[in-house]
Amino acid sequence: MLRCDYDVWAPRASTVSIVLDGETHEMTPAGDGWWTTDVPWRGGVDYGYLLDGEGPLPDPRSRRQPSGVHGLSRTDDPRGFEWHDAGFRPVPLADAEIYELHIGTFTPEGTLEAAATRFDHLRSIGVTHIELLPVNDFNGEYNWGYDGVDWYAVHELYGGPEGYRRFVDAAHQAGLAVIQDVVYNHLGPSGNYLPMFGPYLHDASANTWGASINLDGEGSTEVRSYIIDNALMWLDDYRVDGLRLDAVHALVDHGPVHLLAELSAAVDEFAQSEGRSVSLIAESDLNDPVMFTERSEGGHGLTGQWSDDFHHAVHVNLTGETIGYYADFESVGALAKVLTKGFYHDGTYSSFRERDHGVPIDRENTATWRLVVANQNHDQIGNRAIGDRLTATLDADRLAIAAALTMLGPFTPMLFMGEEWSATTPWQFFTSHPEPELGEATAKGRIAEFAKMGWDESSVPDPQDPATFERSKLDWSEPAQPEHARMLALYQRLAELRPDLVELTFDDVAVAYDEDARWLVLDRAPYVLVVNLSDSPVDVTAVAPQAGEPLLDTAAFLRSAPLAPESLGAPHSVVVARRA
Repeated sequence: MLRCDYDVWAPRASTVSIVLDGETHEMTPAGDGWWTTDVPWRGGVDYGYLLDGEGPLPDPRSRRQPSGVHGLSRTDDPRGFEWHDAGFRPVPLADAEIYELHIGTFTPEGTLEAAATRFDHLRSIGVTHIELLPVNDFNGEYNWGYDGVDWYAVHELYGGPEGYRRFVDAAHQAGLAVIQDVVYNHLGPSGNYLPMFGPYLHDASANTWGASINLDGEGSTEVRSYIIDNALMWLDDYRVDGLRLDAVHALVDHGPVHLLAELSAAVDEFAQSEGRSVSLIAESDLNDPVMFTERSEGGHGLTGQWSDDFHHAVHVNLTGETIGYYADFESVGALAKVLTKGFYHDGTYSSFRERDHGVPIDRENTATWRLVVANQNHDQIGNRAIGDRLTATLDADRLAIAAALTMLGPFTPMLFMGEEWSATTPWQFFTSHPEPELGEATAKGRIAEFAKMGWDESSVPDPQDPATFERSKLDWSEPAQPEHARMLALYQRLAELRPDLVELTFDDVAVAYDEDARWLVLDRAPYVLVVNLSDSPVDVTAVAPQAGEPLLDTAAFLRSAPLAPESLGAPHSVVVARRA
């Protein structure tokens, strides 16, 4: 929410001063670790804080960092922006098609303004929600976004806060909702001044990325407010329509009310007061429906969550890759279980984790759209050794199977930028840490991560090499090339079929399959999908007697051949038919 004063929470300081336009003003204690001043607030002013004489340091709630994360903050007033999106209402998540993109690599320019020029393309493939990877400020020029340290500031090279408002406004005018990826489980390694102000970190616990955020220790009440206020800022001042909550399994919270439940309650209250619909989607490795279970029933009350198990089952059945965490998904049966139960690991043994994992979903009462699924996303591509997409491994027929299962399956689909035309550009892990020692440590740590997956360490590109970032940018000349144009046309055809889909519970989804013959029939109203994963044809009539009028045969479509009932069921194809 907008904060038009210079108050700051700094319980660790004995004295606090604000440096404003080159002048220093002492601040006075306001209770509970807060400091205040009677200096009037003005827009477009550079300022910072002196803590016991040290600084000036940027504002923990800074809206702009024009000189980078180590520089002074600059005030920004969103109330001066003229919005043109009156009357916009996002499509419910139950009817959504999400498109995940990274501003820096989505276009050659790498800006919010340039991304907005591609809205017609997104609408042509049925996209309803744009999900932006983190845009809050980080040190350096380019980054995935998960090294952010200024959670309230929009990265200047993307367009800053004004560019972000223009982007959301334009998206809404184009009928597109915006979901912002936010990271509340850790802070980046460079420019994190929060511990100098207060106990933002919990040194007693850590996750993959460093010290955990202090959610349940001394001073945690203000830290939790810092997070919730940040979430409300995106919804109110920037009018985003939802948040994707990064790696919530890394949130360490032993308090009486979990942060996620407190956050969802605050967001629900805001949405109700504004007459708006807001989605909260968790990325969770827990395979636990507690994420979207109602708070009144002991859950966190979020809208939905990602299901990596869908990705793994699709990936293994199409690529045959079974190393690391893919090992348990080596069967058509694994795919069948995911399609009907949501999670493959729902209390079963995970060989990668070497323990039982997951909790079953209530199939009778849970809507399938609660799970957001993808056959590719930034993690599952970028966290591979060379950042290779499925395009590098699969032919067009197999890519079409992945597309059909994602777009017409029972879940909420999410596409990763460029997959709709089978982009050949990789999406690799890239950083631009100005500190040489940090860049070297990042590169070494990256190589160590791949040991358990069995990937060739020598093939891992240097994250600090500018070429790694440049290679990861989409090539927008590809969609016009014949082989890519045909895949794009397939995604457009799948998007045309999506509006007929009806809301389902897991009990409404039925699957038949043959492990040896490698076919699977997905029966979900109003369609039947016959998926042939084998090198041999399959008799559609025999395996799916409930299939009626054929609407799409991916094998014929990719070859610009007519839809011919007598030739349905080609190797590595999907037939979409009306349910008789």
